[in-house]
Amino acid sequence: MNPRTIVVTEPDLKRLLSLVRRANDSGQDKEHLQDLEEELARATVVDADEVPGEVVTMHSEVHVEDVETGETRVYTLTFPHEADVTSGRISVLAPLGTALLGYRENDELEWRMPGGVRRLRIRKVLHGSAQPATA
Repeated sequence: MNPRTIVVTEPDLKRLLSLVRRANDSGQDKEHLQDLEEELARATVVDADEVPGEVVTMHSEVHVEDVETGETRVYTLTFPHEADVTSGRISVLAPLGTALLGYRENDELEWRMPGGVRRLRIRKVLHGSAQPATA
């Protein structure tokens, strides 16, 4: 839903494409899976050790500002089995998770969420010791 090219690590791309295939086979959430597939299809793929530090990858901690309200929240982007919304861990298959993947600090994006289209700005991206993913 945003024309800017995103950056995805090669290991993340492989895991995400496998995840999309499995979800498609099960018939889950077709519309949202299509959004993720479109994002991945237009992504620039890089080796894990070449991804810029300001890019949101899997397991990144992301500080996100709602442009309209000014409210900032902190999320960690995860695979579905690791998600726990109450702890701020959001699945890449959730609308917000798909929206954040591959964007950079200071990027502003619009994305369709359950409550309508939201304008978001990525304020800060932090990577844990396991990121960017190498396996």
